[in-house]
Amino acid sequence: MAYHHGDLRTELLTAAVDVARERGIEGLSLRECARRAGVSHAAPYRHFEDKNALLLALADQGFTWLTAAGERAMTGLTDPRARIDAYGVAYVRFAVEHPIHFRLMFTRELETPTPKPPPAGSAAVANDAFGLLVQTAGAAWNRTGDDARMAGVAAWTIPHGLAMLILDGRIPAEHVATPEAIEQLARDVIQLWRDA
Repeated sequence: MAYHHGDLRTELLTAAVDVARERGIEGLSLRECARRAGVSHAAPYRHFEDKNALLLALADQGFTWLTAAGERAMTGLTDPRARIDAYGVAYVRFAVEHPIHFRLMFTRELETPTPKPPPAGSAAVANDAFGLLVQTAGAAWNRTGDDARMAGVAAWTIPHGLAMLILDGRIPAEHVATPEAIEQLARDVIQLWRDA
């Protein structure tokens, strides 16, 4: 194999998503990711101890991207309810655009105890994403402390449930045919929930 001088870790994560899309998570291997990145089969072990570490890194990447998507969606919005609604729409769109990441972010399989604890960043990036949700929901419903956390959970349930229904093919195709249709569906569902 030729000397590799790029960002191998990022290339391996990208390769992992491609493999998982084609073969499922079960068919994902560090060896196949290495092959696609054009490096030796031993090279990925400089970045990931094993497949579980690679999957945790993908989940971390997903939480980082989700937080950024939520922040972008709320940019320029001052009304707290408009901000939480925008985050909800961004959440659904993120899930549809990054289904491999999204499923890994919330699977219990990665929470199974291993001989070594997960990387320190794992909990932190997940907490950043949830913290943004709690902060935004707390402001929307004028809640603090544990009440803000509960508002965050309440605000999370609708976009998360909708995202899972879309990913599982439970929503009629005409409602999810384009990114714009998905965003409109998310807006409509969130508004119906708010008006209930």
